[in-house]
Amino acid sequence: MASPVSRVLSSSQVATLAEVGEERTAEAGETLYEIGDETYPFIAIIEGEAAVLDSAGQEVVRHGASGFLGEMNLLSGQTVFLTAVATKPMRYIAVDREVLRRLLFEDGSLSDLLLSAFIERRELLQQRQGVGIEILGPRDSAETRRLVEFARRMRLPHSWVNPAESEEAAPAGWLAPTDLPLVKLPGGVELQRPSNGELSRALGIGLELATREEVDLLILGGGPAGLGAAVYGASEGLDTLVVESTVLGGQAGTSRRIENYLGFPAGISGTELTSRAVTQARKFGARTATPYRAQTLEPGAGRHIVRLEEGNEVVARAVLLSTGAEYRRLPVADLDRYEGISVFYAAGPPEGQLCAGKRVGVIGGGNSAAQAAVWLARGGALVTLLHRRASLEETMSHYLIPELDRYGVAVRDCSEVAELHGDEGHLDAVTLTDDTRLSLSYLFLFLGATPCTDWLGDTVARDSNGFVLTGPDAGADGLLETSVPGVYAAGDVRAGSIKRCATAVGEGAAIVRFVHERLSPPAPSPRQASEPERSATVDRPPA
Repeated sequence: MASPVSRVLSSSQVATLAEVGEERTAEAGETLYEIGDETYPFIAIIEGEAAVLDSAGQEVVRHGASGFLGEMNLLSGQTVFLTAVATKPMRYIAVDREVLRRLLFEDGSLSDLLLSAFIERRELLQQRQGVGIEILGPRDSAETRRLVEFARRMRLPHSWVNPAESEEAAPAGWLAPTDLPLVKLPGGVELQRPSNGELSRALGIGLELATREEVDLLILGGGPAGLGAAVYGASEGLDTLVVESTVLGGQAGTSRRIENYLGFPAGISGTELTSRAVTQARKFGARTATPYRAQTLEPGAGRHIVRLEEGNEVVARAVLLSTGAEYRRLPVADLDRYEGISVFYAAGPPEGQLCAGKRVGVIGGGNSAAQAAVWLARGGALVTLLHRRASLEETMSHYLIPELDRYGVAVRDCSEVAELHGDEGHLDAVTLTDDTRLSLSYLFLFLGATPCTDWLGDTVARDSNGFVLTGPDAGADGLLETSVPGVYAAGDVRAGSIKRCATAVGEGAAIVRFVHERLSPPAPSPRQASEPERSATVDRPPA
């Protein structure tokens, strides 16, 4: 694995940190923080040197004067995955996590430096064995693959060990196969068959909701539309809560690079865009809770109740449905045997490392497929992109098509996979519908998605494909309002929406205006304003 770039702070940035932090010293050999700690301060080195070590005591990187220690868990609240030790006598500034977060809201240049460094360090840690959580479970276990997929989508450094293939990693003899998967956390804590929520809480990730919450605006789904609404809603004074069933960022958060997003001429990764959006939303006081899955929506005259699978209920004056869509699966036999082992739905650093020098197939004709194919090819994979149309120009943005050729991605038009070949989840080849057989070791699926709306039932009007109807199609007054007054839809989940990240953000932001119009009492007419008050009782719309 490549060593993380040791970025440095300017003298003015060190001075800024000194104003809000505490100057401390450490002797050579002193531990600054260690694996399993619940938290640690941001450390800016004035003098001396520190080494960052993994669980085996192997050095990951060293930082000297003007360097700084930390990665994404410093902002997200996750358990500490590494140990830091002073290798020379040190003088440094320690800044409390919450103080640092407030400072990043105010100092743009410092925020840019730290966020980009933290994201890069996290991606490099994802490629390093022995860092983060360890998931023990057989490859044919759906529960094990669920946890592995959750760790991938959460961008958690992790390793997956099959006890049958590793005597050292096998759990104690008393642990029955029915107790697997077992998750070993940094610091030694073990969880047997945890839910995604239990694993998340154990790592200190995300907000833990009260049994009953009451808010102005409840946003169901933390993709671009939901985060856009969170930023604008919270900044305009609404008590805003975002509830996400998997990982904040949605499908956009998995994109290797979004090249056509306004304001980023060099492009921006989905991870960085999500991290910046979440930071911005929290700056204005929006709360984010993951992973919580909505189970029912119970409309009310002035307040709506959303019940969650975990037993919590949220009472909201307005609800935004931005639950997005789930990845569409390939309609072939035994797909589940390969998922998470050699078939994936996103291309991140761990997958990129697996695929270097291997033959890889990317299925799909949209922008996400092209972005993944280019990124994998740049990492050394031999990539073939397969799609079912006669030309990519029918479904893909023009600027991406030359990129495929530039990085040596082979393109097969009018191609569909009919069968997978392999053993114990490891792919060897695929057969196409025209009986062509292609040797492939890994497969990435970008086949579009189906809306996450089954849980709504008949509560709100949906089209024949399950997308939520809004505006005139739903018999609603507002453009983005559903058939239930005070319940809105934005982003991929909305029928007729343009499936683009920037459009989803715009829809989410627009929702806030409609919510304000609904929640605010109508302004009196000039005549009403001039009339003397006749009664102490004033008719108002339901609150």
